[in-house]
Amino acid sequence: MTTKWVCSAAIVCLLAAGCGVPKSKPYQDQRSMQNAHVNEQEATIKSSLDDSVFDFEPLPSPRNIEALTPTTTPQATVSPKSAPTAVTPSPSPRTNPKKAAHTEGSSSKKPSVPVQKNSGQVRISQKKLTLSQLVVKYPDTFKLRGSSQEKKVALTFDDGPDTRFTPKVLDALKANQVKATFFVLGSQASSHPDIVRRIVREGHVIGNHSYSHANLPKLSVDKFQNQIMNTENVLQGLIGYAPRLIRPPYGAINEEQVRWVADHHYLIVNWNVDSLDWKSLNSEQVLNNIMQQTKPGSIILQHSGGAETQDLSGTVQAIGPLITKLKAAGYTFVTVPELLHVTKNK
Repeated sequence: MTTKWVCSAAIVCLLAAGCGVPKSKPYQDQRSMQNAHVNEQEATIKSSLDDSVFDFEPLPSPRNIEALTPTTTPQATVSPKSAPTAVTPSPSPRTNPKKAAHTEGSSSKKPSVPVQKNSGQVRISQKKLTLSQLVVKYPDTFKLRGSSQEKKVALTFDDGPDTRFTPKVLDALKANQVKATFFVLGSQASSHPDIVRRIVREGHVIGNHSYSHANLPKLSVDKFQNQIMNTENVLQGLIGYAPRLIRPPYGAINEEQVRWVADHHYLIVNWNVDSLDWKSLNSEQVLNNIMQQTKPGSIILQHSGGAETQDLSGTVQAIGPLITKLKAAGYTFVTVPELLHVTKNK
């Protein structure tokens, strides 16, 4: 028994001497080594992050982590500041103005009424041509002067007949043996038929100056037509023909009326020399105004009648000196039909 106990004690001692360290020691060291390795990796990562040029922000909340897609390409290593952009909802159309404009343009139709209205306004404004533009557009219907190749001029007298100045104008023309053209008002012609007959009898030409000296562009085509036709009816009964020549009061007429004139075979005759005698100028002023403007082919505007407040004495007194001066300069006096080489009647 003693021998067996001694042998057992010896075996236990030998086993204890062979191990050398507690059994728990290697596990503690292994865990420490693992912990040290992990700490070293963490320290290395932290060190590399601290040295990075990027300014890191906190990672997104866990609910957005699934939206983050890992990538293996270097280009995917972007600034963490862009990370929230990757997980935020898709941008609204406002962030892309061009796309928004295209989308709105394709989904909504622009109103067409204002465009059509503006276009209409442009078309209307284009129809309102000036007198000089009307002359260019309707050269066979609208005349301001005769040929510059002939040294001829035509004296014209508006707004008659009256009993104050028209007979005196006729006297001055007769004394100087010159024929002129009288654009008369229908209302005045019906009031002074004898003077109208005298005008024709002495070789002058009659033209239509409307019935009541209306501002024609403000009239409808029908009312414009009445102004012309009423005067024509009065004159035809007095002179035996319907005048072809029309001079609108103030020289004013619109395109629609010009077309009516052309369709009915009349001829509009304005002027290119204005004496301004309607301002009751004296004879010297009237004479100077005419002489400064007259050229070969000129149609000269004067008046043989007017308002009671107008004094046309300067017109009457200037006729003789004017004829003398222009004849001395080589001019010949003719009627408007002779200057334009047209007929006096329709």
